Amino acid sequence: KTVVAKKDTKKGAAAKKTGVKLTVNCKLPIEDNVIVLNDFENYMKQRVKVDGKTGNLGSTVTISKQGDSLQIQTTVPFSKRYLKYLTKKYLKKQELKEYLRVVS
Repeated sequence: KTVVAKKDTKKGAAAKKTGVKLTVNCKLPIEDNVIVLNDFENYMKQRVKVDGKTGNLGSTVTISKQGDSLQIQTTVPFSKRYLKYLTKKYLKKQELKEYLRVVS
């Protein structure tokens, strides 16, 4: 089973102004009743760091559910690698890292 993270950005100078939109597709683990999306969303809201502080989302970072996926929209620089790192930490905490693979 896989958890997929996708990055949607616009090219050119406009990308720096509009920010980043990232999507974590959890369709297969949710169908197999392995991950609860509400728990994953709460974990991300608690653990994402903005300006070096956890839980400091404010209006710069928005985390929301869209069907079987989790969407992160941000107006500050945010890396896909950091999202992948947090996803792996969540899987390790839930003791699922051995069974699921994070693909970016």
